Order: sequence, then C-alpha cells, then structure tokens
Amino acid sequence: MWIQNYYILGNNIFLTALFAVMPILFLFWALAIKKMKGYLAIFFAWIITFIVAITVYRMPLLTAVSAAGFGAIQGMFPLVWLAFNAVFLYNLIVKSGNFETIKFSIASISNDRRVQAILIGFCFAAFLEGTTGPGVAVGIASAMLVGLGFPPLSAVVVCLIGNAIPGPYGPVGMPTIIMVSTALSDLPAALSLVSGSVGGILSFFALIIPALILIVMCGWKAAKEIFPLCLTAGICYAIPNFFISRYMGPELVSILSPLVSLFGVIVFNKLWKPVSIWRFEGDTPLEPDSNSGRYSAAKIAYAWSPFVLVVLFMIVWSLPAFKEFSSALPIRINAGFWPALHGVVYRAAPIVPEPTVYTAYFNFDLLSAIGTALFIVAFLTTLIFRMKIKSFFQVYVSTLIQLKYAITIMILVISIAQLSNYSGISFTLGLAFAATGSLFMVFSPIIGFIGIFLTGSVTSSSALFGNMQRVSAETLGLNPLITITANMTGAAMGKLLSPQAIAIGAAAIGLTGQEGSILGKVMKYSFLLLAVLIVVLLILAYVFPWYFPPLE
Repeated sequence: MWIQNYYILGNNIFLTALFAVMPILFLFWALAIKKMKGYLAIFFAWIITFIVAITVYRMPLLTAVSAAGFGAIQGMFPLVWLAFNAVFLYNLIVKSGNFETIKFSIASISNDRRVQAILIGFCFAAFLEGTTGPGVAVGIASAMLVGLGFPPLSAVVVCLIGNAIPGPYGPVGMPTIIMVSTALSDLPAALSLVSGSVGGILSFFALIIPALILIVMCGWKAAKEIFPLCLTAGICYAIPNFFISRYMGPELVSILSPLVSLFGVIVFNKLWKPVSIWRFEGDTPLEPDSNSGRYSAAKIAYAWSPFVLVVLFMIVWSLPAFKEFSSALPIRINAGFWPALHGVVYRAAPIVPEPTVYTAYFNFDLLSAIGTALFIVAFLTTLIFRMKIKSFFQVYVSTLIQLKYAITIMILVISIAQLSNYSGISFTLGLAFAATGSLFMVFSPIIGFIGIFLTGSVTSSSALFGNMQRVSAETLGLNPLITITANMTGAAMGKLLSPQAIAIGAAAIGLTGQEGSILGKVMKYSFLLLAVLIVVLLILAYVFPWYFPPLE
C-alpha cells in the first residue's frame, strides 16, 4: 500500500510543484527552443518523469515501472490502433489513385489556397475529429492539403489551428461524456449543462478561428480579402454547434456542425468570389480536366466513398445497441486489474476525502473500438477500389514504417500521463493552481491546457483533472460548472500543442523529426487563444453569471 503525497517537499504544494512541472518545462524547452526530434524529446521527458516519481514522490520502483507499462498499453490500445488505421485508410486511397479525383474535386470548388485551407483545415478536419479521434484529423487533413500542393509546414499548422474547436465533442461526444462521468456522475442534468456551456463558448471561437488560420498562413492583407467567406464558415459552424450542444447533447456536435459549415462555404463560394486568387509562391494550381470526363459526379462520389463509409460506421459504432452487442462477444484484450499498481496506489486528500484505491484496470473491447471500424473501412476500400490484397498488405507495412516514430511518441506520451497520474505529479500541479484562491478562475483553464499537453486528448485531460476542478470550485465557493467548462475549453485551446497530434501530423506529411519546428510555429497562437478564453470566462462568470446555471 502506497499513499500519494501531493505536498511531499516540506509539506509545501508550491515547492513540490516546482519538481512536478519539470517534465513539462523540459518538453517545451526541447521542442520549442532546441528543436529536438519529437521522439527524443518525449523519451527524455519520460526519463525525467520517472526520476521525479521515484526520487521526489518516493514511488516504489516496481510500482513506477508498472504505471509506465499501464500507460504504454493504453497508448497502444486504443490510441495507436486508432491513429494507425486512420492513416492506413488514407494511404490506401492514395495508393488506389482515387485521391487524384478527390484533389480535383476540391480544386473544382476553388483554386484559391485560402478557400482550400478553410474547406480542409477547418471544416473537414473538424468532421474527422468528430468521427475518428485525437490527432488523426490533423494527420489526414494535413496530408490532403499537401496533396493539393500546400507546403508541408503550412499544411500542418493550418490543421492544428483549425482543429481546436471540435476537441471537446470528438469522437461522438466522448470527451464531454467522460468529463461528466468522472466529475459529475451524481448530477442527472450535468451532461446537458456541461455540453451547452462548453458549446456556447466554442461557438464564439468558431467565429474567429477561420480568420486566424488565414492570417497565420498568408498574412493580414491576403486574409482580409476573404473575410466574408471566413465569417460564413464560422457562422455556419457556430450556430449548429451552439444549438446541438445545448439541446441535443454532445454526440453529434462535431459531426453535424462541420458538415453544415462545409456546405455553407461551398454554396457561398459559388455566389461570391475574392478579388484575386491567392496561391503560395511558385505554386502550380490544379485544374480539373473537364473535357476528358474523368472527373464526373459519379467518379467523384466513387472516390469519396471511403469517407461516406466512415460516417456510416461511426453512426453504427456509436449506437448503444451495437456497444451492447460488442460487449457480449469475447473479442477483447482484457488484462484485468493491472499488476503491481491496482490495490497498491491510493489517492489521498484533498483529491478524495480519505485514502482510496486508485483503480488500474485494462479492458479493451476490440470490436467496438473506432480503430477497428476504420480497419474494416480500409479493407472494404480495398474491395471497392478493386485493389489487390497484396497492395493492402504493402500499404499496411509502409504505413507502419511511416508512423514508427509517431507510434513511439504516442506510447510514451500516455506512459508519461499515467506515470504522472499514479505518482501524484498531475494532482500536485492541479492543487498548486487551486491553491491560488481567487486567481483560480484564471488558472482553471490553464489546468485543462496543461492536461492536454500531458495526455494528448481532451478526453484524457477531462478524466485527469475533472474531479479536481469540481472539488476546487466547491472549496472556493464557485459554481463547478464554471471550472469544468474552463478545463474542457482550456484543453481545446491546448490542442495546438498536443504532442501526439503534432507527431501524427508530422509523420503523415514527411516531417518526422521536425516536431519542434511545428510546435514553435503554433505555440504563440495557442497561448493567444488561451488568453482570449480566460478573458471570455471571466466576463461570463462575473458579468453574465446566468450563463452558468447551478448544478443540481
């Protein structure tokens, strides 16, 4: 029995937090300043986390090794399984030759790179986030933009910024559902209130993100020329995002909102054109060959069929009846209670009222996993496009080689996250912010921001800090809905800096080893969005308190 101690150095939360934050500070320094290769930076951060856990927190060596292994297997399943199969599906489409048709179908809407950035980097990437999961959308959307002729660095930066909004609702509302089940499970109306509260704030950011994408990509002057289309994309996203999240729940928010925005941009682009067509220096535009008939409506629909299948499979995979059916089948990886961890580590006050076993249980339902759905779609794509089975396996192996460093990063990131959780590092950081008293309203979204940097997903950030946000709010006399919302929206702004999203995006477009350059490019925009969010939250909390109704 080992009880966590969040104040272990001099019984002082801030002194302990100085050591707890060391892995995060190192990672920022290694990636953003030293431009170290991502997998090396993550590996050294993992070593530092391990050392802090066993020396500062005095975690038993075997328990620390077990926690790291527990995180590693969670990194493999479901994260790597999901990301790998999503990129594998994309690579199959490219191998089939049908991606050329997809490229020209997009070019037929507009050859203006600004329009393409909004269509793919904002609308389509958000849709992918709603149907697949964290990091995957950045990889696929970035690869599509590179296929259209975008410079790789510009492509991944566009997609990282554009992917901020859908995080709390993708895939199929899971981050919001996990947050409520973790922190507010005793309150029946909490899911609706949290979903609506988060959705309203993100609807505001949906209005500004399209413009920010273009300002970053091509500068203020070129972005200003196309603001009417940016506003259209934002409004068409924000309105359904607001109403669906408030009145229908979190499941369909990041599936329907991006589709409405995509349709709105396409229609608006038919009615309004910018004064000039903007392209990158030395850029050669794609021109559909309208005379040859190669890109007929039927041909275009055929090329897009894998993505239609993805939507259909995500709908089926999200149905409670399917989940019940899947759970009854023995198609799973069940390690049960994790050895040398479950029953050994106990959480302590103030995270819980009294020492409580920190559960460590691994049970992965292989059939109901989204990664499995994508693997099935990949196999069906092989049949639909009449590819040889040999090509299926060739692409599988080449994808494995392509993603080898990204896979390493994903496994190490989740290993760091669980090592931080079970050692108490994560809770020390959260409690240090909570100890700031009246300033906690400022630090509350920063906790979610740090959570996604530690774990790579809004879901994991919610599970990690959700209950602590509630306890801190109640201790300080605040409405927990405010701090829960702050955690989720703060995590959304931190998605730009998610190590796993950057790793997947870099691997998908051939920038493996340049993760530090990508981080350096998006860091200031992520902090800018976080600063705006803090201001928005303070205004809502103190000027319009009715926005956060009491949780009952």
